[in-house]
Formats: sequence, C-alpha cells, structure tokens
Amino acid sequence: MIYGLTGLGHVAIRVKDIDVSLDFYENKLGFEEMLRLYRDNGDLWLVYLRVNDEQYIEVFPYAVGDEAQPREAIGLNHVCITVDDVDDVVRQLDAAGIPLIQPLVSGDDGNRQAWIADPDGNRFELMQMNRECEQYKAIQRLRRQRGRAANQAN
Repeated sequence: MIYGLTGLGHVAIRVKDIDVSLDFYENKLGFEEMLRLYRDNGDLWLVYLRVNDEQYIEVFPYAVGDEAQPREAIGLNHVCITVDDVDDVVRQLDAAGIPLIQPLVSGDDGNRQAWIADPDGNRFELMQMNRECEQYKAIQRLRRQRGRAANQAN
C-alpha cells in the first residue's frame, strides 16, 4: 500500500478549439481561469481552471481527432463533479443552453445524476450524493475506522 496520497488534484482534458472550450467551462459552467502556461516558443501549453481551491481542470489545446472516445472505450470515461442540488444545476444548465446527454435520473447507486458533454464530447457526471447511497455509507464507515485508529494510536 502507498501512503501519502491525499486527493485528486486535477483532471486534464485535451480540446480542439481552446476558445470554444473556455467559453463552455468559464462562461457557461462558471469555472474560473487561474493561469495559463506557455511553451518556450510562445504557444499556449495549457489553461488551469479552478473547480475549488484544491481541484482543477487542465485544458490542453491542439487535440487531434473529431471528438472524445465513446463511453465504452478504454481510458478515462468521465469526470464527476459533485453538486449540492442537481435539480437546480439542471435548471441553470438549461438556461445556459447546455443540453443533458442523458436525462436526470437516480442512478443504480442511489445518487441523483445528470450528464453533460463539453464541446469536444468529454463527458461530465453531475452528482448529488444521497445519504443513503453506498458511497456515502462507505465514506462514513472509513471515517469511523480512521477515527478509531487515531484514538488507539494516542
């Protein structure tokens, strides 16, 4: 087991048209641009977008191909963004002209979810965690176990 892994820092997404993608991520979804990095020759290398103070989306220009791989392809399948109220987020998406690629549902795991795609077809799950779902129960179980282990260590 590897110790010291503390969280998911960022997800990197390659896009064809940086301006179209940044319009989607910044102006429609509301992620704030943090910084841009450039190569030695002056070409844009990547743009960092803030999800929260510890999680980011890296957007790399110059993608090849027409769109993201299909859902069943090997590799990254989707990015999940947690939300407080998925119904409210879906209303905001509709107002911003962002269509759902799958309808709002309660998933098999008990969480409510909506799905969108960026202009290149990269898929995003917008998930409202249910306190009765298996993930929430597992999180609570792990917190209790860690709390007990910390108490025993003291």
